[in-house]
Amino acid sequence: MPNTTLLQFFHWYYPDGGKLWPEVAERAAWLADIGITAVWLPPAYKGDAGGYSVGYDSYDLFDLGEFEQKGSRATKYGTKEQLLTAVEALKNHHLGVLLDVVLNHKMGADEKEAVKVNRVNPDNREEIDTGIIEAEAWTRFTFPARAGQYSKFIWNYTCFSGVDHIEQPDEQGVFKIINDYSGDGWNDQVDDELGNFDYLMGANIDFRNHAVTEELKYWARWVMDEVYCTGFRLDAVKHIPAWFYKEWIEHIQQVAGHAMFIVAEYWSHDVDKLQQYIEQVAGKTQLFDAPLQMNFHLASKQGAAYDLSKIFDHTLVARDASHAVTIVANHDTQPLQSLEAPVEPWFKPLAYALILLREQGVPTVFYPDLFGASYHDEGDDGNIYPIDMPVIPALESLIRARQGYAHGRQTDYFDHPNCVAFSRSGTDEQPGCVVIMSNGDEGEKALDLGDGFAGKQWHDYLGHHTETIHSDEHGHAIFRCHAGSVSVWILS
Repeated sequence: MPNTTLLQFFHWYYPDGGKLWPEVAERAAWLADIGITAVWLPPAYKGDAGGYSVGYDSYDLFDLGEFEQKGSRATKYGTKEQLLTAVEALKNHHLGVLLDVVLNHKMGADEKEAVKVNRVNPDNREEIDTGIIEAEAWTRFTFPARAGQYSKFIWNYTCFSGVDHIEQPDEQGVFKIINDYSGDGWNDQVDDELGNFDYLMGANIDFRNHAVTEELKYWARWVMDEVYCTGFRLDAVKHIPAWFYKEWIEHIQQVAGHAMFIVAEYWSHDVDKLQQYIEQVAGKTQLFDAPLQMNFHLASKQGAAYDLSKIFDHTLVARDASHAVTIVANHDTQPLQSLEAPVEPWFKPLAYALILLREQGVPTVFYPDLFGASYHDEGDDGNIYPIDMPVIPALESLIRARQGYAHGRQTDYFDHPNCVAFSRSGTDEQPGCVVIMSNGDEGEKALDLGDGFAGKQWHDYLGHHTETIHSDEHGHAIFRCHAGSVSVWILS
């Protein structure tokens, strides 16, 4: 079995115009060849911004680029036919497909409704004003262009726990909707930031309404029938009650007929919170390792001042590797985005070596690091900034090295603040490697690999060093890397 290796095949600023699904189909064979095993696709359904929507402003989960809604038939990424062609290409090359799921909120309602709401302190959501406001809100979703095809479910104010805009009176803020399901407060088993982080944006879905949870289970069954997939990426789960996702995941695993790979975005740098969520869902999902991504960001900014021997401190992959999906970057952390924490290009080969070539965690590669990206956007100061995310030259080789040489027992040599190494022993059938990196001056490590490696010759798979290293009759050798670089030594 190949080592599981994910690719996030999009970024926030990917060009619009229906280019992505054809690109997925075009690159499928090459991705399989270099060692990618599964592709995470962006939200495939219609968002409020129609053909310009990245997909996280979800409007109609049943419109995969098929209906004239929100100003276009296609989504930003293409038509439903192009989507199905893309996933078929991935399937034909034995690549898994992860579909992105945004169930926290809906945006772009078709009609307003009369509602009763309470004002909420946006900085402490537990402070709910007891005064009742009679107003109008955009909470009715009828999807007139789809006209009941696939689902006749109509969303109204009873399906939502809150909104951020009301009319008559016109106000912006956070408002708790009063209905038969909302009770006195928000959903439980959500993050405790701002007191209770149930509400995030738009019309906030209320999972206490049984009709809502059944519709979302039905949608999961429908989308698995419509689109080949082997798993899901779950968006914004810190805002969604854990009990719902435990129930939802159990449902899809039961009906799928094969094990589905599930990874959720609980974006917190507190590893205790990540573990608490894993416990709440009975271990049924993996989580992205946000603390490790932040360590990579800090290490890339601080250079030689960062203690590399502590790069895995307080991370999910160190605490609970079986539930950790490791990343160097994603669409939220890229420059000018809401969770901006970019990793500097010089450090990315080191970071990718630390997730791709080790035993622990399931690594995810980010589209711009493999293919590059250029864009511009407005910063928090109102200025427009051009951004260039270059291709990381060593990345393709590191992905190939994961399949070719990341095998066997791992031994760590994290004994220096600026130069660390680890070895993979290999197996009877598959070779191992020695990985060494430095965030300061040129580095070297004297390693005793054992008699099984006596008299062996090694070369740098990445080509950064051209010389050959020889291990002595006891398997002892000195391995090197350049300053601010990484080398992967394999048997010649």
